[in-house]
Amino acid sequence: MPEELENLWDDVRRELREDVTDFTFHIWLEPLELTHRSGDVLYVTAPAHIRTWVKERHREQLSRAVIRVLGPGAGIEVVDEAWRPTESQQTAQNEALAPELTLNPKYTFGQFVIGDGNRLAHAASLAVAEMPAHAYNPLFIYGAPGLGKTHLLQAIGNYVQVYGNGLRVRYATVEDFTSDFVRSLRTNDTAGFRDRFRGADVLLIDDVQFLADKLKTKEEFFHTFNALYETGRQLVLTSDRAPADHDEFEDRLRERFASGLVADLQPPELEVRLAILRKRAALDALNQVPEETLVEIASRVTASVRSLEGALIRVVAYASLKREEPSPELARHVLASLYPLTAPKPASLDAIQEAAAAEFGISRESLIAHDRRPAVAFARHVAMYLARELTQESLPAIGARFGGRNHSTVLHALRKIEADLARDQKVVDKVQALRRRLEA
Repeated sequence: MPEELENLWDDVRRELREDVTDFTFHIWLEPLELTHRSGDVLYVTAPAHIRTWVKERHREQLSRAVIRVLGPGAGIEVVDEAWRPTESQQTAQNEALAPELTLNPKYTFGQFVIGDGNRLAHAASLAVAEMPAHAYNPLFIYGAPGLGKTHLLQAIGNYVQVYGNGLRVRYATVEDFTSDFVRSLRTNDTAGFRDRFRGADVLLIDDVQFLADKLKTKEEFFHTFNALYETGRQLVLTSDRAPADHDEFEDRLRERFASGLVADLQPPELEVRLAILRKRAALDALNQVPEETLVEIASRVTASVRSLEGALIRVVAYASLKREEPSPELARHVLASLYPLTAPKPASLDAIQEAAAAEFGISRESLIAHDRRPAVAFARHVAMYLARELTQESLPAIGARFGGRNHSTVLHALRKIEADLARDQKVVDKVQALRRRLEA
């Protein structure tokens, strides 16, 4: 099963767990396997001895779960193991799994809060947007996750699309670039792939550090870089490290990354964090949040802009559910465990895995094996989330220690837990419990 389908089916299964009893899930629904996606219709196989029962008794729960994951209009079909997609259905799946390369309209220069830690990167990005391929080429922006790399990258793209007199912009993460490249090899469409990327006037590539373990993709990216650079097109790249710190890359690639301007992003200071919260509150019309509460959040959450905005959303959501005012006291209560004022003790991947296995009542072997039972998958996602937060390990390194998984699987787990923390108290409780166990 392609990784995109595997992650999608994990999401659907998790929704199903909320709808049915454990007995019903394990007996009738857990054996189902997602085999194909055609547009917004999922095709799942069911063993012969339960297929009729699932179709007659559980179609409604399956449909609800799929709609919650994919949105209105999505559907699901239960088929036998011999079922195979038609040519048109296979084409529809390729299109559904194709990377989304659109820009987020919210990522603009006007919504970016400038401080001492990001002033150079912001100024360079704006200069590149105003005069592509004339100011800094390539522009390489690096920094820890959540500090605004993607925001600046897409702000460049949005600016050029509006003011660039028809210049073609292409934005992609390395995962998008890789998926598109692999798909082009499978479908014998490398010419189309190269036209999509080498035909851009401004190419924006996010998270180039993930090229490290992709030999063929890295070679293709090298040639794409050269083709654009030599014909006077603009390249902007982001990473979690400076070019010189990418020991896993050949000298020729590191040299090209560093041949233009290299700008770093540092964690925002208190005044900048406060300005970010004010801007986010204004953007989301959160007029009911007092200034004192914003100060409390800004004082506690220091690591990244993403964490800062997530903390604000969590405080407001909690206040709404409790029908209380979002006061500084409430913010302290909500954020005390997730963002303590004292720094957490360093943790190792071994310690996190052992603690997670104990906390969730499973074996460490199950945690790192390819065990897709929802309870085990959830425990694995939480452990990966804390591994990223409490250690200095990269996503590929974390994936390698969790059964040889790749970085995109780890990234999927992080995003899922981050989203759940903002809306599900049970997930918050589990993360806090595991954190307390590690501290103890």
